[in-house]
Order: sequence, then C-alpha cells, then structure tokens
Amino acid sequence: MPQHIAIIMDGNGRWATERGLPRSEGHRAGARQLATVADAAARLGVQYLTLYAFSTENWRRPIAEVTALMGLLREFVDERLPELVERNIRLWTIGRTDDLPAPTRNALRKAIEATSHNTGITVTLALSYGGRAEIADAVTRLLAERAGDTRPVTEDDIRRHLYHPDLPDPELMIRTGGEHRLSNFLLWQLSYAELYVTPVYWPDFGEQQLREAIDAFSRRERRFGNVPAK
Repeated sequence: MPQHIAIIMDGNGRWATERGLPRSEGHRAGARQLATVADAAARLGVQYLTLYAFSTENWRRPIAEVTALMGLLREFVDERLPELVERNIRLWTIGRTDDLPAPTRNALRKAIEATSHNTGITVTLALSYGGRAEIADAVTRLLAERAGDTRPVTEDDIRRHLYHPDLPDPELMIRTGGEHRLSNFLLWQLSYAELYVTPVYWPDFGEQQLREAIDAFSRRERRFGNVPAK
C-alpha cells in the first residue's frame, strides 16, 4: 500500500461537455468526488493524498470559469469542514495560495486550523500550484536565508524550502482523463513515483478505480536505479 498518493484530477470539463452540461457542473461533480476518494483512500490505509486542484496555468482560463472555481472551492471547504473534523482528516495546502481571493483563503485557513490536530489521512490541495514555481520559490527562500554563504546547495537544502517539507514524496501518481503528462505537478517530488493513467474522467473515478490503481502499483518492482539482487 503506498503511503502517499498524488492525483491529477483531470476531465471535469470533458465530462460535463459530453453530457451537454456547463463546464462548471463538471467541476461541481469533481468536487463531490474528492470527498468520496479521500474517504476510500483513508479506509484503504493511505496516509497522504495530494490533489492537483488548481494550477498556476489555470489562471489563464476565462474569468467566469476561474471565479466559479474559486467560489466552488470556498463552498466545498465550508460545507465539508464538519465532515473533515468528524472523520479525523487533516487538511493542508501547497502552492502560491496568497494569489487566491480573500474569501477562499479565509475558508481554507479556517479549515486547516480546525483540522490541524487530526491524526487520520492528510489531504493536501495543490492550489495556484506549479512544480517549477515551487522549485523557484524554494531557491528564492534558500538564497535569502544563506546570504553570503558560498557552500554548494544540496538536494536537502532545496527540500527543506519546498512548500510543505513535511510531506513525503508520493509513491504513486494517478492521472484521470487519459492524458500522459505531468502538467507541472510535483516535479521535484515525483522523481521516483510510479505513474498510473486512466481514461476515466475524475467525476467517475471512485473507490473501484482507486483500488485498480493501487493493485497496478503493487505489481510493479521499484528499484530506484538499483539492480535487483540475484
């Protein structure tokens, strides 16, 4: 069982379009599925679940869609907070969250504080997130801390300045919707993750599909560059 699963939740818009619905309805259905998958992951024994909810590139989408997404995120957090507390789920975020609208930031801050002492699965929402931005921000913080220090920068130096250095690297990355690319997601952390792509759109991805992904992961041999002993 992987300790940490990361998911690119793709296909909300296509799911809605194929049903003759506005794209916003696809995002709403995807938000509902987030809770379903988090519950399933917790029951299966996963300790960390990181979900790519809104990328730095998503700010380029039409203003109406971005506004609807921010409102949906705030609504989801507000409505689900009692459930998060009751089910012992801890909420974290990563990304340039200062770029989010104030009402959305405030709702997230409230939920993070309210769940900070929970000991169950940790669900991390990647918001206004980009893998390259995270590495650039980490280097910026490191250089500010080490002014005048000419020692070589190590991998551990970079890791300590990532958005959430306590978050272990994912062993499994799932992408729904059938696309075969990372889309600037966790570029540092996914170096040795197993990748699993399914054509199932995110609103249709549930416990059965999660189990299938974990089963595929369990059959893989993870060598980390080593040759297996004979």
